[in-house]
Amino acid sequence: MRCAKRAGPTAVWPGPVPRYTDAMMSTVVERKPAADAAPRADAAAAAARAALGGRSLVLVGIMGSGKTSVGRRIAERLGLPFADSDAEIEQGNGMTISEIFARFGEPAFREGERRVVARLLAEGQKVLATGGGAFMNAATRERIAKDAVSVWLKPEFETVMRRVRKRSNRPLLRNADPEAAMRRLIEERYPVYALADHEVASCEGPHENTVQRLLAALAPGSTVAPPPVVAPPRETVRVELAGRGYDILIGPGLLDEAGERIARLAPGARALVVADENVAALHLGRVEASLKRAGALAEAPSLVLPAGEGTKCFAAFERTCEAALEARLERGDLLVALGGGVIGDLVGFVAASVRRGMAFVQIPTSLLAQVDSSVGGKTGINSGRGKNLVGAFHQPALVLADADALDTLPEREFRAGYAEVAKYGLIDDAEFFARLERDRAEIFAGGPARASAIAHCCRAKATVVARDEREAGERALLNLGHTFGHAFERLAQYDPARLVHGEGVAIGIVHAFRFSVAQGLCEAADARRVEAHLRAAGLPTTVAEIRGFNADPVAILDAMGQDKKVTRGRMNLVLARGIGRSFLAADVDRGAILRFLEAEAGRVPDA
Repeated sequence: MRCAKRAGPTAVWPGPVPRYTDAMMSTVVERKPAADAAPRADAAAAAARAALGGRSLVLVGIMGSGKTSVGRRIAERLGLPFADSDAEIEQGNGMTISEIFARFGEPAFREGERRVVARLLAEGQKVLATGGGAFMNAATRERIAKDAVSVWLKPEFETVMRRVRKRSNRPLLRNADPEAAMRRLIEERYPVYALADHEVASCEGPHENTVQRLLAALAPGSTVAPPPVVAPPRETVRVELAGRGYDILIGPGLLDEAGERIARLAPGARALVVADENVAALHLGRVEASLKRAGALAEAPSLVLPAGEGTKCFAAFERTCEAALEARLERGDLLVALGGGVIGDLVGFVAASVRRGMAFVQIPTSLLAQVDSSVGGKTGINSGRGKNLVGAFHQPALVLADADALDTLPEREFRAGYAEVAKYGLIDDAEFFARLERDRAEIFAGGPARASAIAHCCRAKATVVARDEREAGERALLNLGHTFGHAFERLAQYDPARLVHGEGVAIGIVHAFRFSVAQGLCEAADARRVEAHLRAAGLPTTVAEIRGFNADPVAILDAMGQDKKVTRGRMNLVLARGIGRSFLAADVDRGAILRFLEAEAGRVPDA
């Protein structure tokens, strides 16, 4: 570990600062300190804050060095507001960094980045995480030296590569040999990062360890020993069902505690883990090791299935049933669903069926699964005639939603899951939707805002499930956008390259609101607001954005007719009288739906 003080002349940027497109940064994001931004009773943090002398703390380093995760934690310790320059740029422009690179080019992005960093520093003292290239700009370095203390977070090469492979949103690594590209970036950037005031190792393990090293670097002369690293906060949401209630645990580090939690839940039981191949490569080893430590791992090998919606099928159902029987699982044993909604739905249906019912544990690793599909006991598989048409209501015994697992999601999958988050505000909580409009960038960046949003969604669903477990009434509202969305998925042949579930839900939600407007139920301004928010989150909102989609309105209406909410041939839809005012409309006129679909055909997204 190195925490050496750095000093030296500011290097000269080689070449002129590129001209920047003004339109790209026309939106200024208003920031204010969090309401709870008060210093914790923490002597090490107090010494570090005093050493800052009213200046900001700026974290610099290569992509994957942990600037955002560590930044949020150190800001909390210091009682300062936190900002992430990349998140500010994305929120201000309604585009991802990758999209900005593609549209404007890197030189224009770098000039805009310089302006954003300067603005954030001018707003007052804070902790600021910068993009990997920000510190390479001479003007930015000069501004940081004037107004802030800079810290270089330096990971080992193997560590940074493990981290960046988990995300697909790194425009500078999109080539045939990302490892060679990373080595070139390191060779170019590390000598400049070394000009930072401090260097702190960013190693594998809990980010709190890096926070401790950072505090020690800021106040090396302090005689106060830093407090021991404490476990990060967790939230527990209880699903109250008579005799079958269970907990949803939300927070970091739960993958490594799965064995302990399961052994406590079912002493002496054995557990068989089922995962898809993508999740298995990232997380299966940790979960198996945890189960083995607790003596709860089944002797049979874990079952790894293909990734994608196609796995929610009869063949995979049969294969999973046979794996459970071959493992000699008894009724007192458990199945563990490790993955997203596909694995959770499939494994839950298997658990409802094998030996006429056995326990299972959900370990959701996608945002969509953590806020929606892992909670409530709706399990099942798809039929060629529609989505989720074969299944059962079977509640899990426990849900472990590890917040850190979301950092491994591809960007597209995280955005798709966000459609389900927005849904909870649109159903009956306008205040929550307004909060999402304000805090979306922070939720995407991770940290407390994300965990809080997940817990809010879980509490909302738990309340509904407790009142209407089998969807006889109000639980149907949770399907806002799903009747349209499931039809789009089916007509796209459940091809994830064309459409994933959350994207179908996003398009479906917009359709539900626009149809509500067409029926005179909802103000057009509300529908535009919904569409604008989902588009700002990077989600599609029209069928024209589904690659190769050529189904006509009649085919869409026919696919909608296979929805589970259809009653004796009558079409029931979740519609809206406004944001936060959804309701179940019974026996909706099919002719009205068809006319609406015909009007929507070929519509381009609203600007």
